[in-house]
Amino acid sequence: MPQARNANEQLVVDFFETLSSGEIENIRTYIDDDTTWEPVIRDMLGAGVHKGNAICDEFLAPVRGMFQPGEPKVHVDTLVSSDDTVMCETRGVGTLKNGKVYNNRYAWLFRIRNGRIKTVREYFDSNYVLRLLG
Repeated sequence: MPQARNANEQLVVDFFETLSSGEIENIRTYIDDDTTWEPVIRDMLGAGVHKGNAICDEFLAPVRGMFQPGEPKVHVDTLVSSDDTVMCETRGVGTLKNGKVYNNRYAWLFRIRNGRIKTVREYFDSNYVLRLLG
């Protein structure tokens, strides 16, 4: 994992550690009512812009519910930032409830304001996910 070089990068690293724990409720400590999370995908579970508490309740809970408890784990490979923007590459690795192994690569854009995540844009191989889920 790369070393965070500033507070915003450390916030993103901490966010992914929390996400990897499977404790979805703890994600609320990073977001506000006006925070948005947009997986840049179409026509599949999780598509659209999720805001505030809906991020945990209506997006993360169902998506993470497809995996074995405590999975998937997120591994940060690359981390770069400028001012309020942090971008990174990660890998999501875990086992689905149906026993299939998940291993996908991601790119992320975060906007941070006053130590809080305000925007998340998530890019990943959605074709891989659709094939894996059948």
